[in-house]
Amino acid sequence: MNKNTPIYLANEIRKLEKLATSTSVPINLMEKAGLAAAEMVRDKLLTSEKNKVLVLAGPGNNGGDAFVVARHLQKWWFKVTLVFTGTPAELSSEAKNSMDAWTDAGGEILYEIPIKKEWSAIVDGLFGIGLSRDLEGPIYELVNVINHMNLPVLSLDIPSGLNSDDGRVCGAAIHANITVTFIGMKPGLLTHQGTEYSGEIILRNLDIDTSTLIEPQSWVLNLPCIQQLLPPVRRANSHKGMFGSVGVIGGSAGMTGAALLAGTAALKLGSGRVYLGLITDNIPTFSPVQPELMFRSPHELFKLDHLNCLVIGPGLGVSTDAYFWLDRALKSSQSLVLDADALNLISVYPELADTLSNRNGHTVLTPHAAEAARLLGISSTDAQNNRIETIKELVKRFNCYVVLKGAGSICMLPDGKYYINTSGNPSLSSAGTGDVLSGIIGALLAQGLAVKKALLLSVYLHGAAADKLLEQTGGPVGITASEITDAARELLNKWIKQHRLTEIVNDTEQ
Repeated sequence: MNKNTPIYLANEIRKLEKLATSTSVPINLMEKAGLAAAEMVRDKLLTSEKNKVLVLAGPGNNGGDAFVVARHLQKWWFKVTLVFTGTPAELSSEAKNSMDAWTDAGGEILYEIPIKKEWSAIVDGLFGIGLSRDLEGPIYELVNVINHMNLPVLSLDIPSGLNSDDGRVCGAAIHANITVTFIGMKPGLLTHQGTEYSGEIILRNLDIDTSTLIEPQSWVLNLPCIQQLLPPVRRANSHKGMFGSVGVIGGSAGMTGAALLAGTAALKLGSGRVYLGLITDNIPTFSPVQPELMFRSPHELFKLDHLNCLVIGPGLGVSTDAYFWLDRALKSSQSLVLDADALNLISVYPELADTLSNRNGHTVLTPHAAEAARLLGISSTDAQNNRIETIKELVKRFNCYVVLKGAGSICMLPDGKYYINTSGNPSLSSAGTGDVLSGIIGALLAQGLAVKKALLLSVYLHGAAADKLLEQTGGPVGITASEITDAARELLNKWIKQHRLTEIVNDTEQ
């Protein structure tokens, strides 16, 4: 059974709404959405003691949802203050009906927040997924007032001021504690600034089976999703040759640590053998910290005929030698993971970019926003504020698998389908964590996982390892890349074991 949760852009949500309401038995989506949100407010934010709620209703259908929320809460004997920021004559017929139902039930409509009045919680129904312009003037000031009230906030569909498609804050946005989103997940909740503003995200599909109406093109990358991607349990009768060999090219003078981190991650995440091809005149014979790693010159590494995957970029530098070995790797048919300086070199030399675009072997690119911007010749701000368009252009231009790293990392396949990751935290903003991710991807590719599976599993596992350490240490400060590797190894073994036990139980029940 497919357990993946689809993600929809704003225009797709609009199509789904139209399809759902054009059936022989049309659905009143506003009533369903308002009731679902009201139940969340009641169950999560209010009590018999803390029973006063401020409801903010905006000028669109999101405001119509808010009127429904207010009506139900008042019916349940909560004390509701409703502030409307729109004009009744400009409401849609659905939103106007919701407003009329509120006043018919005895509800009062205010147009400014009362002074010297206290509430227990706030319902944000100012703006929904249709917002594209930046907030300014009185509404900008209102959002900032709400954020400074220090009260729990539940947002309807999406925090007001957050772009539904790209997670960009449009001038200002509500900081929600809970977002009840309707029909389908939105990318803006899961990536970029949406990860800071959305709080706990609760999906209510309003009894719409979205996948039967519009075929999804993107999904949430979460634990249920990766359960379908895990490698099999290792047989007792196995040997290192069965789990592949990874080569790492990088580690130029002064940057050998990056290659060591990538190689160690590849080793600890299950690769049978790992070779480091360091771009330096003084190649060590072994690492006292990780003696299982085997050191070679890049020239010797390319002579190995049993490599299953090549990771190139960690500590690579941008020297003439770095260019030469990257060019050679790109012209091979080897599965490649390209990171760091490999990406920087490709952004500088058009001939390398052309070779990458036309190569036959599988390639995974792992840029952060600044590296993506250099690859596309745009600003870092544009790359970050348009993350989905940025990764689409990378995939189109280079015909690769790509992970655009950052809060809510996006993984896109060559066919344009993508996943947004839900694991990870600010502890990953430290030196070497990207090298570790590259090593993990390389390890899973070497063990025979399909590129899609290796990429998605690696990205989620990398973030989940950081989440595990965050829980153990109590905060993100000072968590190191080496610790991420060890936590990822522990989690992967745990997941494989649990998945196998689940399979045994299911087989027994059948």
